[in-house]
Amino acid sequence: MTNILLTGSSRGIGAAIAAKLDRPDVALIGHGTRSGIPADFSDPAAPRALWDAALERLGGTIDVLINNAGVFDANPIDRDDDAWVAEWDRTMRINLTASAELCRLAVLHWQGRGVGGRIVNIASRAAYRGDSPAHWHYAASKAGMVAMTKSIARGYAGQEILAFAVCPGFTMTGMADDYLSSRGGDKLLADIPLGRVAMPDEIADVARFLALEAPASMTGAVIDVNGASYVR
Repeated sequence: MTNILLTGSSRGIGAAIAAKLDRPDVALIGHGTRSGIPADFSDPAAPRALWDAALERLGGTIDVLINNAGVFDANPIDRDDDAWVAEWDRTMRINLTASAELCRLAVLHWQGRGVGGRIVNIASRAAYRGDSPAHWHYAASKAGMVAMTKSIARGYAGQEILAFAVCPGFTMTGMADDYLSSRGGDKLLADIPLGRVAMPDEIADVARFLALEAPASMTGAVIDVNGASYVR
């Protein structure tokens, strides 16, 4: 049995990942769902509380951490100074700092048990190609997530602690729908050679593979799922 903690499992990509992991050999604890554990990642105490509660429900063992929770709220540069900084800080705390805290707790958990484990961080294409003028903070948070993933992979591979990142482009979720409509959907779709945005199931398939099946030598990999809209 593989015990997995998945954040942001109530909708979109997170809900699709949860569905892909609904199998007899997986015990999944979600975050933000009716059957999961509530946690507001804007609260600095939330990551530790979530980890401890999930650990208790899973009998003291977590094998895989999937960080998917995040926000994508516009933050135009002409806002009031305090408001702009507050939104920057909020996005960083939810998208990056909470994930970092959970990654740290996971690594310490596996080191304490003398076993390996896996981390899958859901980042974004924005980590590499940036985002709109109102989303500096979002792009920066996802770039930080990619750099953190690579650091964990390099630092702990010798202890069989593996880390992977997934970088979706536009995905058919509520966040992407709002953004597409506000920015002119046809123009943005023209930037995707595949001709469509990704479906949540496509991102979930990659996350499931990394969580359960990817060979150890893939640690540190960043997997792009963006319809060739950004090719590295």
